[in-house]
Amino acid sequence: MRRREMLKATLAGFSAFPLAWTAAAEPARQRILFYTASAGFQHSVVKRHDGRLSHAEQVLTEMGRRAGFEVECTRDGTVFDGDLAAYDAFAFYASGDLTQPNVDQAPPMTAAGKQRFLDAVSAGKGFVGFHAATDAFHTTPPAPVDPYIALVGGEAIGHGPQQEASLLMIPRFPGVRDIGCAEGLSFFEEWYAMKNFAPDLSVILIQETDKMVGDCYRRPSYPSTWARRHGQGRVFYSSLGHREDIWTNPFFQAIALGGIAWALGNAAFDPKPNIQQVTPHADQLPG
Repeated sequence: MRRREMLKATLAGFSAFPLAWTAAAEPARQRILFYTASAGFQHSVVKRHDGRLSHAEQVLTEMGRRAGFEVECTRDGTVFDGDLAAYDAFAFYASGDLTQPNVDQAPPMTAAGKQRFLDAVSAGKGFVGFHAATDAFHTTPPAPVDPYIALVGGEAIGHGPQQEASLLMIPRFPGVRDIGCAEGLSFFEEWYAMKNFAPDLSVILIQETDKMVGDCYRRPSYPSTWARRHGQGRVFYSSLGHREDIWTNPFFQAIALGGIAWALGNAAFDPKPNIQQVTPHADQLPG
């Protein structure tokens, strides 16, 4: 087998990546609601200090300014009881049971608001999930998978120590195909182990586990970033985003902007399921 070229993700040589290509064709700027409530563990990238937006909120807002979409940041779950027609897509970096009180004491989602959100995506809104978005609404077997997890397409079950690890690329997806310089990327990051993958995932990045440190990675490679259709809606998720430096990394931003462009309907991509072809043993967990 030909040795794969693995490209370490650094800022050098890639800072000029064009970001404006995700903008909508029509004059009206599209709007994304960025929801960052933490009913579980609060990641440092979404922690606000002295009333200022968090690191992830500031970066995504700036990415939107450069790319031509607006970002509204909130951790108030009652927003989902309001007028969701105002948003073209939802971005989540949220953890825990979001209908319960969160770390910042912001109002949680109501059960009705959660259902309105699920219905809005199914009816055609976009969804973009970062890192902790798979660490919400856990269910304990034999209870069925929560409808939110079914929408996202996978569920986090833990992680090992932060480490550098390789991601294989399936370079058909917007953003990923535009990197155009390697078959894989590597990042120093916190990596979720996951389960409950939807059978219709179109896998974009594959978590290579064979050299990873930690018992939770003693398993075959599995999806790390993917796209899928949920009813009429477009769903994109990436496990990347735990660390502050990931959010400013241009490779991550290229991948994220590709996901946003597709979720907003601005980039062409047919999310044909490929999980059985590229990660056939993804659901095989450590013994």
